[in-house]
Amino acid sequence: MSDAAVLFIIGGCFILLGTGFFFWGRKEQRDYEEGLAGRYDLREFVEHTPERPEPGALKTGGVIGAVIGIVLLVIGFILL
Repeated sequence: MSDAAVLFIIGGCFILLGTGFFFWGRKEQRDYEEGLAGRYDLREFVEHTPERPEPGALKTGGVIGAVIGIVLLVIGFILL
């Protein structure tokens, strides 16, 4: 298997995982905010306390993974 093919496979995996993590983070954030909006005490919703970094971290990691995948695909095209 050539180096370009390996980079295409790895790049594609990074793009798929990155996209999946990004949308998972968006879902987590939406579910968290909808759950808080249904409560009587909205102070937690308005002030975002306690802070939950998980949804933001998932989205950031997803973007980073997708960018790495795109870079690997570009390198694979260059090696062809």
